[in-house]
Amino acid sequence: MPQIMTEMNKSRAFLGFGGNLGDPLSRFCRGRDKLDEHPQVSVVSSSPLYQTPPVGGPEGQPDFLNAVVEIHTGLLPLELLQLCGKIEDRAGRVRDLHWGPRTLDIDLLLIDELILETPVLTLPHPRMHQRHFVLLPLNDMAPQVKHPILHETVNNLLNALPEVEGITRINDTW
Repeated sequence: MPQIMTEMNKSRAFLGFGGNLGDPLSRFCRGRDKLDEHPQVSVVSSSPLYQTPPVGGPEGQPDFLNAVVEIHTGLLPLELLQLCGKIEDRAGRVRDLHWGPRTLDIDLLLIDELILETPVLTLPHPRMHQRHFVLLPLNDMAPQVKHPILHETVNNLLNALPEVEGITRINDTW
């Protein structure tokens, strides 16, 4: 019998969306809708969209679209990871090149103040504090949320990075 999501068993989570193949915006919208359709997930808000040059990976790939989605969920972290993987697969995600181009990438960034390290999932996301394309949209939504290991707010982490280059805020709503 499925568990009913209540205030007592909900976690606040932030998910990073990225993509640079096909029509990332429509895949973001469908992915967000698929999350919200799950009985254990409720989409709370979405950040503005950012256009971002690729970080790592092969040269010559197109710019990425990036955003962050805030959810409340009754799923356990590995269950949420599995759900995100299924949504990525339905969006045509192919995992053949590390940091390569992709139709849709959904990263678990933060779940409450949880610190977790398993072979398939590390929380908080291990590189989120180093990436403008994560911190800019996250800062738009939750500047005072603290990184559970570094004990710094998202806003402080963003301000500690070097000057941003090549990233453009392109849309406030989607």
